[in-house]
Amino acid sequence: MHKNIMTFIGCDNTYDESKFVLFGAPFDSTTSYRPGTRFASAAIRNESYGIETYSPYQDKDIEDIKVFDGGDLELPFGAPDRALTMIGQFTEKIIKDNKIPFMIGGEHLVTLGAVEAVYKKFPDLHLIHFDAHTDLREEYLGVEKSHATVIRRCHDLLGDNRIFQFGIRSGERAEFMWAKEHTYLHKFNFDTLEDIVEKLKGRPVYFTLDLDVLDPSQFLGTGTPEAGGVTFMQLMDAIKLVSKLNIVGLDVDELSPPYDASGASTALACKIVRELLLYCSK
Repeated sequence: MHKNIMTFIGCDNTYDESKFVLFGAPFDSTTSYRPGTRFASAAIRNESYGIETYSPYQDKDIEDIKVFDGGDLELPFGAPDRALTMIGQFTEKIIKDNKIPFMIGGEHLVTLGAVEAVYKKFPDLHLIHFDAHTDLREEYLGVEKSHATVIRRCHDLLGDNRIFQFGIRSGERAEFMWAKEHTYLHKFNFDTLEDIVEKLKGRPVYFTLDLDVLDPSQFLGTGTPEAGGVTFMQLMDAIKLVSKLNIVGLDVDELSPPYDASGASTALACKIVRELLLYCSK
């Protein structure tokens, strides 16, 4: 693992000394509406220098923790299976070295590759999923691996009572009906999150955050915006709760920089990455 030339602000430690390994998965070949998430990880790194390493929310500083930024994986366009394999192999290396993988997508399908790798080491893995969308289709346009099916594919691994979904406000009727039998799905907000966090204490948890859980009035730069989302501060409070758990892997996905020329969405994503790193560095 060699140092990346361009790193997220404050994340320039060596691999060996770091607890977290940040890396990008610039892939959006199954995006169903508007592509562009392949540019997210590079944009987040570049724009991170517009924020500070210090968090006034937590009174912590990234310079006081150890994070290695491994750069972006060179993922092939139009080859989801190969991309997922590469993500899995990279994540598996991190997990075997007893470090925590933190992936920046990319479309949400990239989560599957990381979850598969983490699950190999933690067979009791549970998944917390923040999103506007269910992502529970069995297939989308005849394809089983898509950003519209990613949580269903994670369920293929983890099974019932292991997936907890929050902020969901869009999906087919069949997905919501299926969720009633197979996942814990809380629509629209995080009202029951504290109870779930209490239930999952001590268990290994993978946390996947699709940024379109935010209302598009606060986060315009995403490929599939859905009205009625949460606010930035509501998301911050929810992240703080989740960070109390045994987080063994996490990702932040679905920023699409081309759809917010102001850069505000990218700046928000940078702050979320910073806050997650600091909250999980307990």
